[in-house]
Amino acid sequence: MNVPFADRVAAGRELAGRLVPRNLEGALVLGLPRGGTPVAAEVARALNGTLDVLVTRKIGAPGQPELAVGAVAEGGEPALDPALLAEAGVTADELAPVIEAERAELDRRVATYRGDRPPPDMAGRTVVVVDDGLATGSTARAALKAVGARRPARLVLAVPVGAADTVRALRADADEIVTLAEPVPFFAVGQWYEDFAQTTDAEVVAALRA
Repeated sequence: MNVPFADRVAAGRELAGRLVPRNLEGALVLGLPRGGTPVAAEVARALNGTLDVLVTRKIGAPGQPELAVGAVAEGGEPALDPALLAEAGVTADELAPVIEAERAELDRRVATYRGDRPPPDMAGRTVVVVDDGLATGSTARAALKAVGARRPARLVLAVPVGAADTVRALRADADEIVTLAEPVPFFAVGQWYEDFAQTTDAEVVAALRA
């Protein structure tokens, strides 16, 4: 394993190598766009799986958009952090317009990525949720809760790199979490990539079409 990873594709190939021996052949692989999609594409290819996306959006505190107090995933309810909400002094009424705006952007991205195609059926399937890394874990938690509500047979979260405390906190939301590295200290996902350029909507669409 090479950390920092050259880019998301290289990280995806290394992650796929860790996943292949885990009896995940033919899994439904859901990338969290945008950055998780190129990682997920490599995983899906190695597992002979089906690639799709699960769109998520962070929910920032009103007036402090950089402070993520939760996230929402398509098909799921907002997953909020009560401690951060209390710390920021944010009420449900104050957060409602933020959630509404993020849902609107989520719907726009779903239409961009999937068009008229319905979301994949997850019931009874092995589902692997993939992102490019875990920092606070807010989007991953929302994604796992949304997928878990659709009753997959097995739910795996796979990321190249993640903060160790976040990985521990998410273990109850998945049957298994697979990481390549949990470095300490951990400040941001991007520090573990040589090339962490933003993934575009066009690149997500191209990955799905391929």
